Amino acid sequence: MAIYEPIESSDSRRHLQLRSPVTLEPTGELICANAEDVADAIALARRAQPAWAATPIRERAKVAERALQLVLERQDEIIDTVVAETGKARADAMSMEIYSVADSLCYYAKHAEEFLKPRKRRVPGIMGIAKQLHIRYKPLGVVGLITPWNGPFVLVMNQAVQALLAGNAVVAKGSEVTPYSAKLAETILRDAGLPEGVLQVLLGDGETGAAIVRGGVDKVSFTGSVATGRKVAEACASQLIPCTLELGGNDAMIVCADADLDRAADGAWLGSCMNTGHYCCGTERIYVVASVYDEFLRLVLEKGRQVRQGNQHGWAEDVGAVFWDRQLAIIEAHVEDARARGATIHQGGRRNPDLHGLYYEPTVMTDVDNTMDIMNHETFGPILCIQKVADEEEALRLANDSEFGLNGNVWTRDKDKGLRLAAAIDTGSCSINDMALSYGIPTAPFGGRKQSGVGQVNGKKGMRGYCHEMPIVVDRFGGKMPNAYPNSAESAEGMRKLMDFLWRKTPLGKWLA
Repeated sequence: MAIYEPIESSDSRRHLQLRSPVTLEPTGELICANAEDVADAIALARRAQPAWAATPIRERAKVAERALQLVLERQDEIIDTVVAETGKARADAMSMEIYSVADSLCYYAKHAEEFLKPRKRRVPGIMGIAKQLHIRYKPLGVVGLITPWNGPFVLVMNQAVQALLAGNAVVAKGSEVTPYSAKLAETILRDAGLPEGVLQVLLGDGETGAAIVRGGVDKVSFTGSVATGRKVAEACASQLIPCTLELGGNDAMIVCADADLDRAADGAWLGSCMNTGHYCCGTERIYVVASVYDEFLRLVLEKGRQVRQGNQHGWAEDVGAVFWDRQLAIIEAHVEDARARGATIHQGGRRNPDLHGLYYEPTVMTDVDNTMDIMNHETFGPILCIQKVADEEEALRLANDSEFGLNGNVWTRDKDKGLRLAAAIDTGSCSINDMALSYGIPTAPFGGRKQSGVGQVNGKKGMRGYCHEMPIVVDRFGGKMPNAYPNSAESAEGMRKLMDFLWRKTPLGKWLA
């Protein structure tokens, strides 16, 4: 039974029947914004943006500070909405949708002025005697933001607050799987004092998102699948507007011979099953050095017997429901392909027979290899795929044998070795002795390599990415321009002598640089 399905309507908008992934019961009707609605929203954003851009950054930051307090005050409402739409464990909702949002709002409110203040930069070379360089960070205008269903509140809030504090207006769309969790971002920020039209979160489906991308915005920030990300990139390229794309992953975990195996086994479970495995930086491939493989597997299976699933556990639930029936079908197909190709299923490997909704049992499998879909493609589910390797170099080679490159993690007691291996993994970021954390650290620029994305978000770089970094060159002294017309052979000879003096006869040019 589908989590959403079209229903007949008497107007020009698409209507979808929504269902709970926990009970499969109907939860309401979604009316999707159409192309006209999107055009109206972008027009409103265009009208609202200049006044918002003219608002001092300190005043913009105060909106984020008030939003932080509202998130804390209304956290139960936010968690209830997210859990109702996704079926995720309440602890996952708390950590991803409340703590991460609060941390992000606090960080950007504190540092926005520092990141965006006008700057002077020294002009190198002899030109620096006569010229000054000023840098201004100017908002791009209206930003289109498209976010997925796995972090429906946090992914809108985190990107929107960066774009908003940079002085932009934002027209956003969350997933049709989780529309009302995304809509909460607009409610919170409006209640915090954000002017009308500066952030609009539209309810809709893929057609709504396509209308935003094609609607005349000044940048698109997209998080989602590789296939849709490629379409977004093509649309942005045809309009000559920038985009950032955070796409899929198939992250590798390397367990070295000197790893703390107990901690690594905990990290394998958390990295693979947090958020029901619906985590772009989730661990999907685990490579374990042969000398510690048996003990690591023993610990993983021992810990797996304690994992709890089902909302009857309340706050003690570890692994929630699969959020979307289409994702469940992918999980099942990947597991069955691996089973048919010789993988050994030690735990799970099926829908949970004791639960009514979209629950897939936390699964441990071994005897996996790169002939299997589950090792080549993004499964996005609560699956631990463990492969024995001869040594760390083989683990590194297999980790890099992927079309994806979002994140990874290395487990060793030797910090220098950990840093060497982490730097050698061809991914956007990496963690040592922990699951993938970089997205949750606001100072860390976040983005993928290869099929995992284009550009980076978060931190100073992410906020400035919502601006045009404008250089302004100022002449210091005035007077007659030394290179004014007319040109002459004498002036050309003078330029040759100057270059020879700067970079051949003396070290002055290098010193001035």
